Amino acid sequence: MRALVLNCTLKASPTRSNTDSLADVVVAALERLDVKTTRIRLADLTVKPGVTSDEGDGDDWPEVHQLLLDSEILVVATPTWVGHPSSVAQRMLERMDAMISETDDAGRPVGYNKVAGVVVTGNEDGAHHVISEIAGGLGDIGYTIPGQAWTYWNKGPGPGPSYNETGEGHDWSHRTGRAMASNLVAVARALAANPVPAPPD
Repeated sequence: MRALVLNCTLKASPTRSNTDSLADVVVAALERLDVKTTRIRLADLTVKPGVTSDEGDGDDWPEVHQLLLDSEILVVATPTWVGHPSSVAQRMLERMDAMISETDDAGRPVGYNKVAGVVVTGNEDGAHHVISEIAGGLGDIGYTIPGQAWTYWNKGPGPGPSYNETGEGHDWSHRTGRAMASNLVAVARALAANPVPAPPD
């Protein structure tokens, strides 16, 4: 089984990413469950604006699109900015919109029989809203969102330290991240055994 983790931080490598650090916990849990995991920091790529799977010369999205097709599990990791997912995460969803009209050999939308979860960091409130926005978009694309397929960390109201600057709240976020990984794998295995059929005419 394969998982793709798309980190939607605004920070290009090698700058340390709070979102990447929390995603580490989910990746480790997935790998303990024998899931082969690929990680991409989208800020390192040229992802052109658009709503197709290939926006032409210089667009790095086609490589990401192929990895999405090849993976049974998707983890979207995003920071919270002004109460919303990052602009990188929004562009990701816009590019994934093309998958709604793409079908596999059985006539199913290519997002069917794949599962997805969300990792969120931010030093202010808003994680549940961000999770809802990402999960709602992925559901539209065809992904199955298992129960409790998310984890987050935030400090609470007002400015303050980021995830990598404090150990406060990490135990809960890590425990929830491990549960997230377990639920993603369980539902992915169930869908592999009993796939969602193509929509009726």
